[in-house]
This record gives sequence, structure tokens and C-alpha cells, in this order.
Amino acid sequence: MPGFSSPLVKGRLLRRYKRFFADVELIDSHPGGPVAALDGTPPVVVAHCANTGTMKTCADPGSLVWLSWNPDPKRKLQFTWELTELPGGGLVGVNTSRPNAIVAEAIAAGRIPSLDGYAHLRREAPISRQSRCDILLDRDGTGKDLCVIEIKNTTLRTGDAIAFPDAVTERGLKHLRELSGLAETGVRSVMFFLVNRPDGDVFRAAREIDPAYAGALREAIARGVEVMAWRSVNSTTGSEIGQQVSIRLDD
Repeated sequence: MPGFSSPLVKGRLLRRYKRFFADVELIDSHPGGPVAALDGTPPVVVAHCANTGTMKTCADPGSLVWLSWNPDPKRKLQFTWELTELPGGGLVGVNTSRPNAIVAEAIAAGRIPSLDGYAHLRREAPISRQSRCDILLDRDGTGKDLCVIEIKNTTLRTGDAIAFPDAVTERGLKHLRELSGLAETGVRSVMFFLVNRPDGDVFRAAREIDPAYAGALREAIARGVEVMAWRSVNSTTGSEIGQQVSIRLDD
């Protein structure tokens, strides 16, 4: 399973701000220093937040969070926010740089039957002069039987569903249109939603947040794009693909 390079550090989220920053009060000690100041006050660190969405339902102040730590002096921030712990237990994967590795490993291991049987897997492969896809599968290395996959980290809880997106996404819309165009030329094209939290029974498009994206998803399906949703099983040591999630398109 795609793991973390070092043990994660537990903390309490104080606030997220300017999209990419989070103030976190540390609970655990870490190799870089003591867990508390001399007066007993827990240290507060600024962590990098690798997520451009609103993170609604997984970034409430006071939430327990888990951070990775990298002492590389070239980094502006040594901590990265990886996971949010839900009040009832379970972990939400909030670092959007990780889903591609989780899905790629699952495909390579044959854990996603509908994507099995391809001899070659490339990540961040060019599909046009301007665009790359998250994963490109090639059945036999000849380039004649390809599968183009785009992956979206999905964390928004709405009732019994987990929904995407959690904010208006022009980039996501662009990806759907590119997949639709490829599908119409006969290239197998897949929109893959990684449900990166343990709760919720189904996946759906968040029409109430981005109606254009929800409409484009329906149109993409009509034009031949396959839509898949699978759950990520997260722990403080790593993440792996779990079970397939049902898709609801009538919302």
C-alpha cells in the first residue's frame, strides 16, 4: 500500500487559511522537537494543505488531524496535512497528491477487475500537446488499446452520499470534456472517483455546488466515458483500495 515516508504526527486543527495553510496544535511528539514548550503549552505548527477544494465536512476547527513531517531544508513548510480523523472514528484522506498512487498501485495489483489486463501503466502521461492524464494504460505496448484515466479525490459528505466536487471546478470540467472527446474517438476513457473516507453509501455529483460539472458528467457518460467510484481504506501508515462504491446519478 502507498505509505508515508515517516510516522505521522497527531495534532488538532486550529484553522485552515489562504487555502494552502493550516495551523495545527501538535499532540504527538516528533523527531524535530519537543511536544510542548517549557510552560507546557502545546506547540503550534503551520502545515501545508495540498487541497484546493473547500474541504467541507473534513476540515472543521478542533478536528484531530495527522501530519507528515519532512525536515528537508529546501521546504518552506516541514509539515503536510495528510488525514482528518472523524468524530466517530475513521480517517479522511485530504492530501490530493496521494490518490493517483493509491489507484495506480491497485490497478497494478489487479485489485480493480474492470481495469485489469493491461501490460503497461504510466502516470502523468501526455494525451495531447496541452494535457496529461493521471494514468494511461496500454494493453500490449502497441498503443492500439489504451485506457485513459482521470482521478478525483472525493471527500464531501452529503447525507448518505459522498459527493464531488466540493467547490466549482473549471479544471474538473476540462478533464471531463477531454475524456468525452477521447471516448468519441474510440479510446477507452474513465473518470475515477476515489471516495477517500469510510462513511457514505453511494457516490454522486454535487449538483448543488457545481451544476455545470454535474451536467458535464452526465453528458460524458452519454458520450462513452466510464465512471467508477472506489473507496480508499486509510490508516496512519498508508492507504489502499477497498470496495467499489455505488453511483447515484439521479440527484
